[in-house]
Amino acid sequence: MNRYLIPLFVMIAMISFLLLGLGDGRDPSKLPSQYIGKPAPDFNLPMLTDLSRTLSTSTLKGQVSLVNIWATWCVGCRVEHGFLMELANSETIPIYAINWRDNRSDALNFLGQLGNPYIASGFDRDGRVGIDWGVYGAPETFLINNKGIVVYRFTGPLNRIFWEQEFVPRIAEIEN
Repeated sequence: MNRYLIPLFVMIAMISFLLLGLGDGRDPSKLPSQYIGKPAPDFNLPMLTDLSRTLSTSTLKGQVSLVNIWATWCVGCRVEHGFLMELANSETIPIYAINWRDNRSDALNFLGQLGNPYIASGFDRDGRVGIDWGVYGAPETFLINNKGIVVYRFTGPLNRIFWEQEFVPRIAEIEN
């Protein structure tokens, strides 16, 4: 066998394997979460805007809400921010946040310039709480029911289309 054919066959096999993986219909925005159907992970973080106050798991109980994981270094967070402002202004659902692995002054400037859609934003400087939530990267948004149970996890920038398709039906189901 020609010594040049072996690398060719190996390359064809690798390309075939990769193409099969890409074409299997997986949606990266639908990453599973270990917390779906379970209580949101326990946390207690200082608030971004006032380090003497805290945001904790108990804050999320008693109402259907969103928890948005965000950071100033996250391009997708900037992309979704306008929609989060729109959602907050409509008073459809309270939005809480975890500012993840970020610089506090950068985060405060970001919200000062673009607006603050959050009821409260916990400051997770070292990223430990985000890891506890199973966060792969920002942005990620979690739908929490009134008992503090994680109902849904969305990865990537949230927009009107995903909101209508993924969140609205789940919220309606929770409320019924």
